[in-house]
Amino acid sequence: MRTLRRSAGEIAVLLVATVVFLVPFSFMVLTAVKDEAESADLSFALPTNWPVVENLVAVISARDHVLLRAYLNSTIITVASVALVVVFAAMAAFVLQRRGGVVATVANVLVLSGLIIPPAIVPTIWLLQAIGLFKTLPGIILVEVAFQVSYAMLLFRAFIAAIPRELDEAAQLDGCSGLRLFFKVIFPLLRPVTITVILTSSVTIFNDFVNPLYFLPGDENATVQVTLYNFQSQYSTQWNLLFMDIVLITIPPLLAFVFFNRKIVAGMTAGAVKG
Repeated sequence: MRTLRRSAGEIAVLLVATVVFLVPFSFMVLTAVKDEAESADLSFALPTNWPVVENLVAVISARDHVLLRAYLNSTIITVASVALVVVFAAMAAFVLQRRGGVVATVANVLVLSGLIIPPAIVPTIWLLQAIGLFKTLPGIILVEVAFQVSYAMLLFRAFIAAIPRELDEAAQLDGCSGLRLFFKVIFPLLRPVTITVILTSSVTIFNDFVNPLYFLPGDENATVQVTLYNFQSQYSTQWNLLFMDIVLITIPPLLAFVFFNRKIVAGMTAGAVKG
């Protein structure tokens, strides 16, 4: 009886997942492979013809190949931001976990505030303009790092809490300095949670729409999510090209979750249990 209930629960979960994910994904793909007239119906009907190549070429060549530039910009922003998030979050989490006191308490409050308090758009723009980084890739990279580092620190801290302090003491007795202790002893042990941070942060930053829209305007600075504006206008929307663009944008994060889903779950679970 218990096995039957468990099987029924698993089937129910699969059905819900199918409705939540596969139905919208199927609608998106079907609309992407239709021509402009049929896609305007926004229905699940199969297309009478399949202009897949034409839609794909139109999306890629739109506005002087802005999608290709957007992919390059998004890749640069994602790789640089994730690298900085991993290094800074891991180092800060190690220090806060190993040292107590008033300073650590205040720092913990600030980290939690970074997760709770919504970002202030206008003051951030003023700050970027003041330091000359508004509408630049380094500026948006710093913004992405600031928004992701709090979440990454919580994951790293939970994992570091399970690493014995005796390792620190033994390394210090062998003459390791602070940086050498971290990068030679502690950081290699953080591989499971590091993979989790890399994957979750990469998907979040790559799919970010709001921050590049506000802090990185201009076609030359476009990211993949901002290109969705290309096929919308005040009077009409090219639904087939819009959804083809969405399909192309969805492929990298989807593949990342498909191939690394177990590693993501394992890293988060290990951090939660060990913390």
